[in-house]
Amino acid sequence: MTDPTDFTEPEPEPHPDKFFSFGAVLRNLPYLAVLALAIFGVAYSNFSGHPINGYWEFLAIAMGLLCIFVRWPNTPDRETRLHLVWTQVAHWVAVIVAMNLVLLQGFQQMMPVQAAGLVLMLLLGLGTFLAGISLMSLRICFLGLAMALSIPAMTWLKQASLLLLLAGVAIAGLAVAFWPRGKDKDAA
Repeated sequence: MTDPTDFTEPEPEPHPDKFFSFGAVLRNLPYLAVLALAIFGVAYSNFSGHPINGYWEFLAIAMGLLCIFVRWPNTPDRETRLHLVWTQVAHWVAVIVAMNLVLLQGFQQMMPVQAAGLVLMLLLGLGTFLAGISLMSLRICFLGLAMALSIPAMTWLKQASLLLLLAGVAIAGLAVAFWPRGKDKDAA
C-alpha cells in the first residue's frame, strides 16, 4: 500500500525567457480563473448589497474539483485515488458548511453585507490554502494565500479610492497646466 502523502506535485522548471509564455499561462489558467471569480464575487456582493450564496458554494465545489484534478495524475492506484476524493469531499463540505453558517440570518444581522462577501472569500482562501498544504501543492497554497491577501488589498483600495481619484485629478491638472503649448514656443 502506498502512503497518500508520498507524492509531490511535479513543477516544471520555467525558462527565464519563457516565464510568461502561452504554455505557462495555460497551465495556470484554472488558478487564475478561480482567483478572478472569487474577486468578482466580493465585488458583486459589495455593489449589489446582498451576498450570492450559491455562487460561493459553486466556487468551493469548483476548488474541490480543481484540487482533485491537480492531484489525480500523481495517484498510483485506486485506493489512493479513493482516499484523495473522500478527503477532498470532506474538506470542501466543511468549508461549505462554514460558509452557510456565515450566511445564516442571525449572523447576517450582526454583520454588514459587504463584510459577508469578504468573510466568505476568507473562508474560501483558508480552505484553499489548507487543501494546498494537505495536497502538498505549492500552486494551490499560493492561490489560497492570494485570496486571503486580496481581502486587505480590496478594503484598502475601497478606503483609498477617493484619495487615489483626487491624486489622479491633481496629476492630470498639473500635466495640463505645465504641458508645453505650441503657441507659447512661437511667442518666445
